[in-house]
Amino acid sequence: MALMFSRLANNFAKNGYYPTDEVTMARLLQALDAPASQKLAILDPCCGEGAALAEVQNHLQELGAEPESFGVEYNAERANNARKWLDQVAHADIAEMAIKVRQFGLLFLNPPYGDMVSDQAQLDAATGGKKRLEKHFYRLAHPWLMPEGVLILIVPHYVFDAEFAALIAKSYRDVRVFMAPEQQFKQCVIFGIKRKSDRLDPALAEQLQAMGSGTLPPELPEHWSWPCYQVPVSVQDTLQFVAHRIEPEGLAHELERMQRSTLWPQFEQHFGGRVQPHRRPLRALRDWHLALALAAGQISGVVRSTDGRMLLVKGDTYKNRALKVTYEESGKAGEMREVRTFTDKFVPVIRAIEFTPGPMFGNLVTIQ
Repeated sequence: MALMFSRLANNFAKNGYYPTDEVTMARLLQALDAPASQKLAILDPCCGEGAALAEVQNHLQELGAEPESFGVEYNAERANNARKWLDQVAHADIAEMAIKVRQFGLLFLNPPYGDMVSDQAQLDAATGGKKRLEKHFYRLAHPWLMPEGVLILIVPHYVFDAEFAALIAKSYRDVRVFMAPEQQFKQCVIFGIKRKSDRLDPALAEQLQAMGSGTLPPELPEHWSWPCYQVPVSVQDTLQFVAHRIEPEGLAHELERMQRSTLWPQFEQHFGGRVQPHRRPLRALRDWHLALALAAGQISGVVRSTDGRMLLVKGDTYKNRALKVTYEESGKAGEMREVRTFTDKFVPVIRAIEFTPGPMFGNLVTIQ
């Protein structure tokens, strides 16, 4: 699947969208490996059109694995296009996603580039580094990668200050750094395996910080000659991938995708029967017949009599108690006692609005 022509990539860049070029994608795919016939979970939290992660998914499928792809995209048009290529796509802000930590085996992160504030001299009071979008997106997405998971990070080389270099050096091993073949956006490509220890690797931190200062690594080679990064198997049957807010287009897409799991396929089965007209009873209704019919809502609607009178009726019932008093003889002395028996009784009531033209039109009528 071809990714995107250079001219289109330039147009997207003007809107803050920097898609990965075809040459870089073709070369970095050589560094990935996966176990055959195993389920994998791969994530791109800034998936754009979805083409880059779809390339990764196709490559892993060719290796015999069974990857499931997940993407997050803020732009509605790009999110809709990404749904054509990826298994699940959320049209949402990455900060509004409810994603369980440590559940993805591969994190492909090519975040937006730029400062988070208009004043480029603004410093982060807590860390002493600039507030960059690249670091912000990395902090949000890093916890979603499982231990031993593979990170592919594509960012401009100049964003690696001491803070960003330490974030990578504390959390990843077997890190390899290259410059992207296409240098329009001055991107570097970083591979790494997430480790459990948070001990800083000083040599790696120094290398990354030097790259940020202008000491550039070699270009990503055309032929990969190092051990491949193997994507670990997903350990969870059901992944938590939920957006706090869902747009109408996203809801429509999910309903279409989950059509077989909803009640809509059974709609005709439950509601396809025709309504039969009520037949006149063979005999006059007794009180309890009338009460049951009223309680079931069968006596309602417009009623016309033979003399032209018309009522809009609504049936109802209420419960009453009937008292029955009896006297019984008790004891050898012939004493009498009074026995009071209360019996619940449902009383039918029909309320109606007079619809007959004339002076009674609109009056409320109660029929007991």
